[in-house]
Amino acid sequence: MTITIYGIKSCSTMKKAFTKLDELGVSYDFHDYKKQGIEKETIQRWVESLGIDKMLNKRGTTWRKLTDEQKQAADSSVDKAIDLLVENTSMIKRPIVEGQSVLLCGYDETEFETVFNK
Repeated sequence: MTITIYGIKSCSTMKKAFTKLDELGVSYDFHDYKKQGIEKETIQRWVESLGIDKMLNKRGTTWRKLTDEQKQAADSSVDKAIDLLVENTSMIKRPIVEGQSVLLCGYDETEFETVFNK
């Protein structure tokens, strides 16, 4: 199975995910959306599958730095929230792991072991 892991290289959660995938012998491609960006269509696909609440990290500093108007717009419109995620990739929960029949958001060691330990 070929998967792509999306995130930011320096993120501590990403490092845990890389380590676990390596331990499980899972080969992957890494897409650093901080450096490479991310297409709106990709985020839309993830949101359609997982929901905006799962994708949008409201606990980070990037969310806290938004204006009240931006936060209200994101809360009232999924399209506006997606636009904010494209502009502020740090607000996408990490990691996103995507493969042929896999789409995971966030790092859960047990979930990784269940999905990839085959």
